[in-house]
Amino acid sequence: EGDLYNWEVAIFGPPNTYYEGGYFKARLKFPIDYPYSPPAFRFLTKMWHPNIYETGDVCISILHPPVDDPQSGELPSERWNPTQNVRTILLSVISLLNEPNTFSPANVDASVMYRKWKESKGKDREYTDIIRRSWGPRWTRSVTA
Repeated sequence: EGDLYNWEVAIFGPPNTYYEGGYFKARLKFPIDYPYSPPAFRFLTKMWHPNIYETGDVCISILHPPVDDPQSGELPSERWNPTQNVRTILLSVISLLNEPNTFSPANVDASVMYRKWKESKGKDREYTDIIRRSWGPRWTRSVTA
């Protein structure tokens, strides 16, 4: 409260995903030179996802600094720019929950499991079972892929 550089936010799991029904707390930490540099986004709720580190930090292009990095495989247009805002960050993170980027995983095990699940057309349940267990009793609905 009273700290303009640290925001607590909540994301509701998007409909028709394995995160549906979930309430996920997160923190946005803004740098002093915002909007010229991106904020950091960290889930406070434990998450199992290919693009979320064990610490809760989210790996997503929109939050990467606007530098030219040929090693990253990201286009400069995918990275942070000062026209982005909290709304575009939250929409990007919500979208990422449903469509992970397995080419740049933060959680390699989750990425491998997601690929197996995708290739099996949902028959391999290891990935979805771990998602459900990772945020425990809040799981309220079964979702079909």
